Amino acid sequence: MSTTDEPTGRAGISVTETAAAEALSLLEGEGLDTGIAGLRLYVQQGGCAGLSYGMRFDHEPEEDDTIVEHHGLRVFVDPASMNYIEGSRLDYEGGLQGEGFHVENPNVVSECGCGESFRT
Repeated sequence: MSTTDEPTGRAGISVTETAAAEALSLLEGEGLDTGIAGLRLYVQQGGCAGLSYGMRFDHEPEEDDTIVEHHGLRVFVDPASMNYIEGSRLDYEGGLQGEGFHVENPNVVSECGCGESFRT
């Protein structure tokens, strides 16, 4: 298990303050301990372009996860997913049409028209 705080360059991932605040609020709403629990960010097969992002809350990290902490939020990423999302930034956008978490991934070479899946 590796832990980083505020990675630089392409190492790890980063999280905006807005995304961290929204995720922490949701974590607390679920009754999870924000000192141990975190947001799992992963890549899965699927979508028009072949890969898509997934997110869920986990009570604790897995042994081989990379753990990044930004603005009080712990993010867990498994090794296979880190190969696709290293250097990415997790952001949150509010509003009527864009509300939700978004991954800004420098490794993406193409995305599907709806923006739900990608190819590296």
